[in-house]
Amino acid sequence: MPESSRRDMGEPLPVGTSATWAGARPVLAPQRPVSARFVVLYALAYVGTILLFLAPLLVSLSLKVNALVGTERAPNNLSLVAGTGAFLAMFANPFFGRMSDRTSSRLGMRRPWMVLGLLGGCLGILVVALAPNIEVVLLGWCIAQVFFNALLAALVAVLPDQVPVAQRGRVAGVLGICLPIASVSGTYVVQLFTGNTLAMFLAPCAIGGFLILLFAATLPDRRLATTDKPAWSMREFASAFYVDPRKNADFSWAFASRFMFVLAYAFLTTYQAFYLLEELGSAEDDVPRQLFLATLAMSSVVVAASLVGGWLSDRTGRRKVFVGAASLVFGLAMFVIALGTSYNGFVVGMALGGLGFGLYTSVDLALVVDVLPEPESAAKDLGVMNIAGALPSSVAPAVAPAILALGGGSYSVLYAVAGGCAVLGAAAIGRVKRVP
Repeated sequence: MPESSRRDMGEPLPVGTSATWAGARPVLAPQRPVSARFVVLYALAYVGTILLFLAPLLVSLSLKVNALVGTERAPNNLSLVAGTGAFLAMFANPFFGRMSDRTSSRLGMRRPWMVLGLLGGCLGILVVALAPNIEVVLLGWCIAQVFFNALLAALVAVLPDQVPVAQRGRVAGVLGICLPIASVSGTYVVQLFTGNTLAMFLAPCAIGGFLILLFAATLPDRRLATTDKPAWSMREFASAFYVDPRKNADFSWAFASRFMFVLAYAFLTTYQAFYLLEELGSAEDDVPRQLFLATLAMSSVVVAASLVGGWLSDRTGRRKVFVGAASLVFGLAMFVIALGTSYNGFVVGMALGGLGFGLYTSVDLALVVDVLPEPESAAKDLGVMNIAGALPSSVAPAVAPAILALGGGSYSVLYAVAGGCAVLGAAAIGRVKRVP
């Protein structure tokens, strides 16, 4: 049967039509273009996955912690929960990516981890929703982070598995706007169930789970024969977390830039509920709706900036100027929020942040691909770069209590520090030499 027919029927493709990771036998990249139906289902599954991660972080988790320990103790407890979960996520993602690469199930290489990750992560969210104390919240959130990262690792691997090189830029661009869509959707769904803690946590799981299972059921997943399973090597596995900065200066500066930018974003998303409660004096029942409207303003700008920024970067052939400008704009947005005294000022800052975030996400990945050390180790090196996107979610909650203490409990000080981080990200990207 020809390959095109097998794809249309959803039959798994042989390993020989997919990309590979270091250590496996050489294989060819997929050649057949993917259909619009595939791209739509893939994007919906990606939205669903981000929804699982973001909906609790943007609203529900903060309110749950606040309800258990009170406003005064909530920031430190949220830092413990979010920071520990992010720390586990940083290692869970590459670990389960490796496990997925070695899976020789009859159901395919990626599908089993999508389903297992979804079920385990939703169980963790249920534990958080029903938790009677912070210790149980921490346990549930750690379970959710580990399993949701198993899901994410398998889902991201579908891109090189299924999408030919000629289509990857466009498909990646579609995936790039999934974050703002998921952010708006998550805050909207949560605010619909204000006052019902269980529904606030589980409604995003139900929506995201449906979208993920729909894609998993239709995915023409790769199958790996048992005889082709890569040999296990602890040294090779450990190398997945490291790129020598002395030999790859441009990669290291790009890593530093992404780390500082995402750190600024992590400060914003983790503590915006407390900013509204403490700095602006919002009522707790108003916070979900206020965050939805502010996130909607930010996300609308992100979508437009992502599409325009990526197009302009390709047209001009320049990367650094867009990434650097995006970091500076995002830093300015954090200073606007830090100096704001009203909810309207917060919304203006969020919208300006959307401009910076949209420009950044549309060009940063292209710049990173341009500075990868070796083409044959691209998957491994991208995994290392992903640490720069995951680590800040652990660092931000760890250092925020100290910043708040030094700033007299002021969240304006915290967001001023976030602005400084984004500016440092712009300075770091300026040190890259290999790309214009």
